[in-house]
Amino acid sequence: MSTMTTSDGTRIFYKDWGPKDAQPIVFHHGWPLSADDWDSQMLFFLSQGYRVVAHDRRGHGRSDQTDTGNEMDTYAADVAELARALDLKNAVHVGHSTGGGEVVRYVARAEPGRVAKAVVINGVPPIMLKTEANPDGLPMEVFDGFRKALAANRAQFFIDVPSGPFYGFNREGAKVSQGLIDNWWRQGIAGGVKAQYDCITAFSETDFTEDLKAISLPVLVMHGTDDQVVPIDNAAHKAIKLLTNGTLKTYDGLSHGMFSTHPELINADLLAFVRA
Repeated sequence: MSTMTTSDGTRIFYKDWGPKDAQPIVFHHGWPLSADDWDSQMLFFLSQGYRVVAHDRRGHGRSDQTDTGNEMDTYAADVAELARALDLKNAVHVGHSTGGGEVVRYVARAEPGRVAKAVVINGVPPIMLKTEANPDGLPMEVFDGFRKALAANRAQFFIDVPSGPFYGFNREGAKVSQGLIDNWWRQGIAGGVKAQYDCITAFSETDFTEDLKAISLPVLVMHGTDDQVVPIDNAAHKAIKLLTNGTLKTYDGLSHGMFSTHPELINADLLAFVRA
């Protein structure tokens, strides 16, 4: 099993497939999942000749179940250490949901030459939480509810989320995939509950406004219009206004987990952006 150890002693699991001299595509997963959530994208870009990399965020998947450092600055620092360890240059970083926040925080601070482009898929930036500066955000009660459900019965919560809003399987006429639900549960339950609990604060309360403003590289923002987890109006529609070199692509009626439910569509658009 491939792991690297960060400066604070945390072991981070990663996958690194394909030619080491090819352009790297680096994938950043959402909460509370793992690198396995990118199976369709990893295989697709590998078949296109790219080097594909994905890691389990600290506290998630096969990485150490940390009780500290479960916040965005450390997540981004872990990515920076991984990029140095694997000597990733001219990479395209693709992040989903919480991973979109991780990408934005990392890319805004990345060493010169490490990053070529970035993609945020149904990402949390600029900020999810309702505040005075962000009156359209989600109230704290929503995230308190996440914490309560996680602490009370994580196993059941991790069935309810993918069975309902995450993939839009609660919508009338939805084509439900039990495999996706089971795989979501498998990934989530493998992680550490303390890290996942802390990460709710990280993905909901972190303000990425200045990070978005600081990025001059090309950024593709992809978002489903029926995202019930990270509503598009408070996320992509605001994030695109803060980016100096951003492109917004929306997907009518698609859910928070659209790259899993519609991989052919999302992969084709990702490839076009990478090649552009």
